[in-house]
Amino acid sequence: MSLAKVIEVIAEGSTMEEAVENAVSQASKTVHNIKSINCENIQGIVSNNQVDKYRINAKVTFVVEEG
Repeated sequence: MSLAKVIEVIAEGSTMEEAVENAVSQASKTVHNIKSINCENIQGIVSNNQVDKYRINAKVTFVVEEG
């Protein structure tokens, strides 16, 4: 039987795609068996009237190792 767990993370990047990739990359340093990421909230951080970077709130799902 498999057991999955979900953690919530916040990540930033210069694009939305980079923010998602950063979330997975950073989470994978301490979490193994990541299977999916669900982005729930996307923010644009504005500086000098331009979007400077993007921030996401995301749920990362991974399979818990047995034994």
